[in-house]
Amino acid sequence: MTRLAWGPLTIRLRLGVALAVALMPVLLLGAAQSVVSFRRDAEERRTSLTAAAERTAATARVRMQSAEVLLETLSPEAIGLQCSPRLAEALSRSGGGFANIIRLDALGRVSCAAGTVGPDPGRSQSAWFQGLKSGERVVVTRAPARVYANVPAVLIAVRDSGPDGAFSGAVAALIPLSDLKPDLSDRSLPVGTEVALADRGGNYLIRTKPAAFAPLPAAGPGAAPSLFRARDTSGEERVFAVAPLLRDITVVLSAPDRGLASWARFNPLSTLLFPLAAFTLALLAVWVVTERVVVRWLHYLDRIAAIYARGRFTVRPLQAQQAPLEVRALAHTLDVMAEAIAQRDQSLRDSLAQKDGLMREIHHRVKNNLQVITSLLNMQQRALTDPAARAAMSDTRQRIGALALIYRALYQGPDLKRVDLRIFLEELIAQIIQSEGGHSAAIRTDLEADELIVDPDKLAPLALFAVEAISNAQKHAFGPSGGALHVRFTLKDEEGCLEITDDGGKGPPAQVGEGVGRTLMTAFARQLRGRCEIVQNARGGITARLVFPTPGEHGRPSDSDTGPTHPDGGNQAAA
Repeated sequence: MTRLAWGPLTIRLRLGVALAVALMPVLLLGAAQSVVSFRRDAEERRTSLTAAAERTAATARVRMQSAEVLLETLSPEAIGLQCSPRLAEALSRSGGGFANIIRLDALGRVSCAAGTVGPDPGRSQSAWFQGLKSGERVVVTRAPARVYANVPAVLIAVRDSGPDGAFSGAVAALIPLSDLKPDLSDRSLPVGTEVALADRGGNYLIRTKPAAFAPLPAAGPGAAPSLFRARDTSGEERVFAVAPLLRDITVVLSAPDRGLASWARFNPLSTLLFPLAAFTLALLAVWVVTERVVVRWLHYLDRIAAIYARGRFTVRPLQAQQAPLEVRALAHTLDVMAEAIAQRDQSLRDSLAQKDGLMREIHHRVKNNLQVITSLLNMQQRALTDPAARAAMSDTRQRIGALALIYRALYQGPDLKRVDLRIFLEELIAQIIQSEGGHSAAIRTDLEADELIVDPDKLAPLALFAVEAISNAQKHAFGPSGGALHVRFTLKDEEGCLEITDDGGKGPPAQVGEGVGRTLMTAFARQLRGRCEIVQNARGGITARLVFPTPGEHGRPSDSDTGPTHPDGGNQAAA
């Protein structure tokens, strides 16, 4: 039933395709509207991000300029000897706008500070300090971590010159990043927006979330407000807005660049959702209705057909009375077909039984005729006086007796086409030994045979080979004292091997392999497409061996070989 349920021509698939084609214009229209809305929303997001970057830059510039003015007022002459208290007072008046204020001498050492300053051995050789020393009035750089402040901050330093204009130190203020970045809770900003500051070389001074940023383009910092897309370090596609902050410092805003699928997930009431939901519900309805109204009844009829295939034609599809009209008509057709097949099957069984009886009668009559011929030959043998003629007549009589035994095994056995070789060999050996009354009391027989069911076409040459081999043993191997005869049949690798062995006797072994018997044995082996071997054995006698192929033969008959099965009686309803 796999093809019926899932194949390319199923009812569900055809109805689903037809409905999909009908609803496709509505779905395409909704998709087009969603794409337009997505593009409009993306443009608004980019505009909001650019505006936020510009606002942030403007606010930060004002904050930097105010910090620069404040630092210029904190000259040594204005502070006096109470440096640290005056710096602490200035820090408190800033309202939390600064993380720390520090005064440095010309060697980069801390003269005084509003808060704790960590050790920085390389301060005097740092780029920003050397820039002030070489004449720059103001520098802005990233504050070394945990040296000047305990929070991420930007260091802005103002050069301090003596009366002669020589470099005498600097005043630096630490501005926390939280004072420079925009308010990320602003609803105009996209969700997931992050902020960073970068220098003129494109290096990030500080970032709120490092993984959310990508390397800046060469022309990005210091240029006019720009917008570009790139993947961040985690591989996420994001939009970056860059705006100049102060001199060579820029502010960078990073926001997720959502695709259409992501945008639709965050906009469940978009124009794409409703057509898609209607499309899905329609397909689901077709699937369920087809399953309940059509497919499950087809499965039921398929089970009924499988029961009919096993020969149980008395089963009736009674449950189909609850099915739709078309399914009931199909079930009725199956019922009528099963009844017709049952009647024809019974007629064929009767005909086969009659033919079987006739074939058994034919085999019986052929066996009787061969026995009559054997009796006539036996009478003729008694009337002969020539020993050679009597021996030839005896050999002919044994061969005809073997053929008669084949026909008896056929009409007495359960199968007219095959015979159990083991049972047949037992009867054949007994018949040959008993036919020679002079040796029957003195010959000991030993039979070992694997089970093999063969057809009469193979059994006839096999039996005649055995007759010739046993007859030769009687003539050449056994004397007045008798002897032992060993018959063995084995199966191995789809080959059968019949060995007839004697224990030696009155004549040399060469006599056994000469004459008409050897010629007939070779002919019987060729008829079986096998080979004949006659060799001397360890007992001093001769072993006649017949090896022939047995492809497709069976060791024992199966249940199906015993005859046709009959259907159960009585009407039954299929489950």
